[in-house]
Amino acid sequence: MDKLIIQGESDLFGSIDIPGSKNASLPILIASLLSEKNLNLTNIPKLQDVKSMILLLESFGVKINENDSKLTLNAKDLKNNIADYDLVRKMRASILVLGPLLARFKQAKISLPGGCSIGTRPIDIHLNSLNKLGINFEIENGFISGLVKNELIGNIIDLPFPSVGATENVIMAAILAKGKTIINNAAKEPEIIDLGECLNSMGAKIIGHGTNTINIEGVNQLHDSSYDIMFDRIVAGTYILAAVMINKKFTVKNIKPKYLESLIQTLIKMKANLIVNDNDITILPSKKIIGINIETAPYPGFPTDLQAQIMALMCMADGPSTIKEKIFENRFMHVSELNRLGANIKIKKDTAFIEGNKQFKGAQVMASDLRASVSLVLAGLCAKGETTVNRVYHLDRGYEKIEETLGIYGPIIKREK
Repeated sequence: MDKLIIQGESDLFGSIDIPGSKNASLPILIASLLSEKNLNLTNIPKLQDVKSMILLLESFGVKINENDSKLTLNAKDLKNNIADYDLVRKMRASILVLGPLLARFKQAKISLPGGCSIGTRPIDIHLNSLNKLGINFEIENGFISGLVKNELIGNIIDLPFPSVGATENVIMAAILAKGKTIINNAAKEPEIIDLGECLNSMGAKIIGHGTNTINIEGVNQLHDSSYDIMFDRIVAGTYILAAVMINKKFTVKNIKPKYLESLIQTLIKMKANLIVNDNDITILPSKKIIGINIETAPYPGFPTDLQAQIMALMCMADGPSTIKEKIFENRFMHVSELNRLGANIKIKKDTAFIEGNKQFKGAQVMASDLRASVSLVLAGLCAKGETTVNRVYHLDRGYEKIEETLGIYGPIIKREK
């Protein structure tokens, strides 16, 4: 099992291009199931989750031609509508195949998905919403079985929570349904916009994606399309936070800062020194970073996927900070490991209390999930001495070989078996 050895008191210089988004790529890859025509995708990130999704799609019979960060997918000759545990257990995003498979086959059977241990992420909201399109579900022996009663029929769907996954699942099922579907209280994340734009390029009729009300007019079939995946706003935010922590001039490029507005405004309140342009952000050294109180929320609120990373910054800030985690109930597993590195963080229910004014000191730590693991990397870059981050397979799910992609800009990070 791989581990990262990180030399502390790191340097950082230059500029980095942000790759394509993991959270946009996975549902867009799944969208290929809806069409019998070619879907050509560019700016696909080289991540373990993407590799796992490709294997899952190939198990259904999708033909995939891969060339660097370009993929051509064709789902004309689907041969299977069952997703086994071994293919699904690694990714929560696997639940998103349910809507497209039911739209194509009228029945499907998938294993209950796995993924990070950051919360329960109940699938009830997916099943209840898809049920309103005319699908009956049964859960038995660890599998979800779905059957379309007669045909998919558009409907008004009121989500009890703006779930990203449920919004994506309903959109993909509804584009081949008969009639009109309206999703109320829909998720507004930029990745939802990206999925909608890709589907529209394939011939779907979706409006309102990116707002809390999405309208979908069903179509009979989709056509050939080419689409370029959006940048990864969580990777971008991670590297912005790294530069603020290391306190060096650094530029994060190939982004749309408007999708990082909550992070930008939070850092400005913390007295970070940022230059925000149309397609990049330059971080300049700051005199002093101060503590702040924040809470995570659905977009456009502060993203839960940046909670662990900004907590690492708060440990070094002048004065106390708090983070209230309102999305996932078990997303503070990195706290004990940050404390091993010298932080002073206490948890009370859904709130973390961070003391601040701490100097990280290198130690052995253990990654528990994707974003927790990168927070430990950030802390290690600023620590005195050497930090070893174990179980970095979590990290590889969302960051492309960080020892290379970030390591060429100053940090000394080595990967060992």
